Amino acid sequence: MIKPPETTFVTTHRVSCDGASNIPGGAALGHPRVWLEIDEKGFVECGYCDKRFVLKGGPADTQ
Repeated sequence: MIKPPETTFVTTHRVSCDGASNIPGGAALGHPRVWLEIDEKGFVECGYCDKRFVLKGGPADTQ
């Protein structure tokens, strides 16, 4: 079974992702760092690893 992509709740509209948050070796084993901007939907997904960043208190925040 394939695990669903990771979701992280953030407090800023601009976030970075290097794909290495769960990798003990760090960014060298992830992907190039990219900067992402959360829009009016309240979330953004990384084009490399599909990690989803959800803005706390935004329209996509279901917590």
